[in-house]
Amino acid sequence: MWWARVDGMKPEPEFTGLYVPLVTPFTDDLRLDPDALARLADEALAAGASGLVALGTTAEAATLTPEEQRTVVRVCAAVCREHGAPLVVGVGTADTAAALASLRALADTGGVAAALVPAPPYVRPGEAGTVAHFTALAEGGGVPLIVYDIPYRTGQALGPGTVAALGRLPGVVGTKHATGALDAATMELLDCAPPGFAVLGGDDAVISPLLAAGAHGGIIASANLRTADHAELIALWRHGSGTSARPLGAELARLSAALFAEPNPTVIKGVLHAQRRIPSPAVRLPLLAASADAVRRAALLATVPVLAVQR
Repeated sequence: MWWARVDGMKPEPEFTGLYVPLVTPFTDDLRLDPDALARLADEALAAGASGLVALGTTAEAATLTPEEQRTVVRVCAAVCREHGAPLVVGVGTADTAAALASLRALADTGGVAAALVPAPPYVRPGEAGTVAHFTALAEGGGVPLIVYDIPYRTGQALGPGTVAALGRLPGVVGTKHATGALDAATMELLDCAPPGFAVLGGDDAVISPLLAAGAHGGIIASANLRTADHAELIALWRHGSGTSARPLGAELARLSAALFAEPNPTVIKGVLHAQRRIPSPAVRLPLLAASADAVRRAALLATVPVLAVQR
């Protein structure tokens, strides 16, 4: 059962609250640093995150070797077990058969609560093809699915009716809504989402108004920083405390804008390094390290002393 009924109202989804898509810490020579990753994972959950996301876009997953990807999942799963928290793992490929193989491998490892899966990127199979893709994954993958709706990366738009239809597939438990807009289609999705289906915000700068409209939580890259504040923002909106949530949401939106001033996760890594939480701000090509000015501006909003930022 993927949901629990709350006071006779609409079933409460299993995946609610804050999910932090972790960066992948590298050393200066671009080697994976599992110890730094474990510390970040522990800090995020200790600060109030409901769960973690491994191998998302923020993790630079496309640049990791298969062995590195397995290490990241193993490290994050171990920390999640210690905290009793769910781990979501990104699985992104344009090939349905390859996605099925990845999901089955995740199912065999254990410790994975769900997979975050986008519409097949670049291929643009149409909405009917996308539904067929997710139907095959839901039937044969062995891991619950969160549909990652991010058309400005995949090239494939999904209407609210299509997302709701996907939510009625057994084993599809939610969506990461990152369409770049809060519009009529967003409101329709929130209204027509099936019982027990989680709508999680994925556009950091507008997470507060999406929560105000009824989203169940968020997968928020900016929450690698000020994790407790992001968790509090979600809790405030979920408990109807808009008066307190609005100013906090506006403040965190300014932080998000600064963190996304250059390609994600370059600025986030720069600030984490300034905080001495990761050994290096290094990213792998085709990304380039964030500029000192971008890191400095974001660091101020993340309450990092300016002098701590590397010049």
